[in-house]
Parts: sequence; structure tokens; C-alpha cells
Amino acid sequence: MFVPAHIVADDADLALIDLFREEPAPLLSVLHAFHDRDGYISQEAIRAIGKELRIPLADLYGIVTFYHHFAVEAPGQANPRVCTGPVCCQRGAQKILDSLPGATAMACAGRCDDPVPVLIGHETFVAKKPGQLERRDSSPLPAANPGGIEECVFRHIRQPDRATLGGYRRTGGYGGLTKAVTEMTPAEVIGLVKESKLAGRGGAGFPTGVKWQAVADAENGPKTVVCNADEGEPGCFKDRALLDHDPFAVLEGMTLAAYATGATRGFLYLRYEYPETYERLAAAIAAAEAAGFLGRNILGSDFNFRIHLRRGAGAYICGEEGALLNSLEGKHPFPRNRPPYPVTHGYEQLPTAVNNVETLASVPQILRKGADWYRGLGLGEHAGTKLISLSGDVRRPGNYEVPFGLPLKTLLNEWAGGPLPGRTIQAITMAGISGGFLAGDALETLTLDEASARAHGSMLGAAGMMAFDDSRDIVEIARVGMEFFAHESCGKCFPCRIGTQRLVERLAGTAGPHDIDLWTGEVHEIGGVMQALSACGLGMAAPLLAESLVRFFPERVERHVTGI
Repeated sequence: MFVPAHIVADDADLALIDLFREEPAPLLSVLHAFHDRDGYISQEAIRAIGKELRIPLADLYGIVTFYHHFAVEAPGQANPRVCTGPVCCQRGAQKILDSLPGATAMACAGRCDDPVPVLIGHETFVAKKPGQLERRDSSPLPAANPGGIEECVFRHIRQPDRATLGGYRRTGGYGGLTKAVTEMTPAEVIGLVKESKLAGRGGAGFPTGVKWQAVADAENGPKTVVCNADEGEPGCFKDRALLDHDPFAVLEGMTLAAYATGATRGFLYLRYEYPETYERLAAAIAAAEAAGFLGRNILGSDFNFRIHLRRGAGAYICGEEGALLNSLEGKHPFPRNRPPYPVTHGYEQLPTAVNNVETLASVPQILRKGADWYRGLGLGEHAGTKLISLSGDVRRPGNYEVPFGLPLKTLLNEWAGGPLPGRTIQAITMAGISGGFLAGDALETLTLDEASARAHGSMLGAAGMMAFDDSRDIVEIARVGMEFFAHESCGKCFPCRIGTQRLVERLAGTAGPHDIDLWTGEVHEIGGVMQALSACGLGMAAPLLAESLVRFFPERVERHVTGI
């Protein structure tokens, strides 16, 4: 790497880099350290970091500027950032943005149940209207479901002091890990998780026990467990609630995953927009280490496992596991080609189990109460439960833990109180916005499970749902969602990079001839190419927003296209 001879890092810069140089996955920590110290990452800092960590300057500059929250000039971090996600746009986000000097827009910040969030430095505020900022240091507690249905992940989350180690242990916390380490072999833990039918809760739905088995069977090492807490999907805020109010459940789940797979190191990758959650997690990891639940010789055994907390910097694509792993490794966070898969070629091309927050938080309860119990929580043939983040035009937005197979109309009308007074729900988005819209009869017939969602041309995914009543402009909502996809496309593959822009143009009314047949034909053709050829799920899912708009709202689309 060429570094000009006159560029020499000063002592303060070197000292900052040295704090993290020997840590695994150091780059994100180093970048955050400079960003926190100076409020932005200067070109001098980039040169110093590149030289000391042996990263080519062009690559490093590309990495820094890829992340939305890393500023490269003053005042940078001090400027307010205002959420302009789909729900917040309906709650006056633009007026709030315009009212704050120097403010910039940010994508959905994971507080759809309490809009409009504003980040200033490392503090979160909520603006109900321009000029009124209220401090928020944690998520709202999930409300108990009105039917008294048994829960798994939220079972103890409302108990006093649950977020402390003492409070966690009083409600059975670390009982699962103690049982595993003192009474079970790693193979028996994997067998129990397989028997429970627990599957990934981040959207992919891959069987957790099968994934862990593949990592355990891999011959090389060291092995790694990664918790994907980068929930950037608009409309999703369930992981934040778990990490704020039940952090030790996630840490215990990671430690159980490590015991089962033979991993000795773990990473918890947290999205940037949760600064208070980061501090809470750092304290929880330290407390778990001090109590002997992390580190060396866990619970007096020969089992060693350490968790490293890493904070992202604002990039939706890092929720994709390949991009997340590249981000950890200090590379440009492009998705990886698969195969090979992370179970054999993950972090540092070594066996890695990547799991979602909700998935990991389910495991301690399964260890304590058994596979039969967990399977029995679902309705009919479905096993287990799912956390749903519900926001928008309902009376009681928030996080709900539902049994798989629960009718959607029960969640909307009984649990969440139905639409606002005098209104009806015209549509909900599925899987955040990645599953597109559901409307009409689908709101009456869909059940909350992946099979039913797929049968209706959508997907449950990470299960963020935004409800929009009959006062909302559904085409405008689709445009906002598609602009998000276009903005967050990593640019690696042209079907997604170009396709999302072309769909934005059509939803914005800037795409040319006002002929409905031509318009819908182009939407279908662009979407087909994206779904067939995109490199990752972003490009495959984005067309569902436009396709479902055409399917459920043909008259509204025709008015948009023809202007009549």
C-alpha cells in the first residue's frame, strides 16, 4: 500500500488504534473510536488507520463512506438524524426534519411503535411534533397478549429487574446453560434443539439444530457464533426490545450455541441506531464474565467462550449474513456468493453459526422446559412462537409474541385493538416491507405462519408489519419503501442496483408514457429480472412491493399512471 511519506500518525491516533489492534474484528471498533472522539472520521484519520491496519486507502475510504452514519467532515455526529421510515413519514417526519438545523434523514430506526425517533450523538429522542424532543433510553416493554396465551421469548421479560443479572437468574436465567454444561453433551443439546423444530427467526427460517450440527461437524477452527442484531428492516423492532429488557437471554443463547458447536469466540453485531442498547449490552457481557457465565472455564468446566460486541454504522445490507461477516472482517460489506456457506466458511473463512436475536433468546427456554413444550406452543401442526412487530394505524402498536398459526385478524383486531376510530385498515406490509402489501380478503384469511404467507404471494420473514388505514396514499407508501430499497442496495449486482431505481421512477410518476398496460408490463418485467438474477434477498424481495401494489390496488395504480 502506498502511503505518502509525510503522513505520520500522531501519538493520540496511534494510541487509539492500539486499543483495538489485537482484538478480533478491530476495524469497526477503531472507526467508531475516531468517530466518537472527533465527531467525524477525517482524511488524516483514514490514512493513519489504513497504514496501521494495512488496509489500502481506496478500500478503506470506500468502506467508511458506505456506512450511512460515519461522517467524513464536521460537524458529523453532532447533527441530528431523523427517521424517515414508512410509519414516521405518516407521522410528520419531514416537518420534524425541516425544523432541526443541520438535521439529516435516516432510514427506519427501529422505533415504529414510538415515532418519530431522532438521534443526536449517542442519545435517542422522540419528536411527537416539531420543537418537542423527548428523551428515550429504552424500548417500550411488550404488552402481555390479551388471550393469556403462553409465551416463550417474552415469558419473563416483564419481570422486575429482568435486564440485570440478578433479576435474570431469579426467573430461571442461566438454568439452561447450567443444565447443558453439567448434564448434557454438545450433541445432546443439538438433538434437543432439532427436536424442538426451532428455526431461524430472522427471516430465512432455516432449522437451527441443522445449522449447529453443520458447524459442530466441521473439522477446522476456531469456530465462531455470531448474533445478527442488525435489524434494519423497516417496521421491525423486536430485537431491540429483547436486547433492552432481556439481554442475558440472548447472551445465554449465544453461549449455548457455542457449547453445542464447539465455538470459542462470539460476536454480537448491533445496529448503529441503538446506542443505549449498546451500553446495556456491554454492561451485561461484563457482568456475565464476572459471574463465570462467559470467559474461561465456564461454570467450572473446560468450556471457554468469549463474546465481542461490535456496532454497525448504518447499512441495511449488513443484516444479510454474508455482508455482516464481511463487515466484521473489515471488508466492504457486500453479500457473499453461496456456496460455500457460513457453517463451513464464515468469519475468517472458518465454521460459523450466524443466528438472529430471537432465535438465540428462544434456546434457553427450550433447554429448561423441553422440546415438546416448545413445539406445543404453536397452533395445529405449527411448532413454537413468533415475535411480531406491529406498527402504524392500529390502536395498540408494539411487539407481540404469537403462536404460529394465529389468524392475522385476531392479532390486528383483538390484540392490537383494530384500526383507529372511524377508519378501516386498507393494507399491511409483510416482512417489514420485503414481503410487500397484503389487502382485501388476505387480511381475513391469512394465518401467521410462513406457509400461509407464501400462499398469499408474500412472506412472514422477520415479521415486521405496518398497518395503513384508508386515509393513507398507498402508492406514496410504496414509493417511500422502494426508495429505501434503492438507497440501501449495495450496488454489487446490476439487477438490484438498476432495478430498484427503475421501480422508484415508476412509483414516483417520472417513468414516461401514461399507459397502464405498458406500466404494469414494465413493473412485472423489471421485477422478474431482479428476482431471477439478484445476488441477495434485497433484490429478490424489493419487487414484491410494486407487484403487490398492482395486485391489490389496480384502480389506485391506474389513477396514478394515467392521472385520471
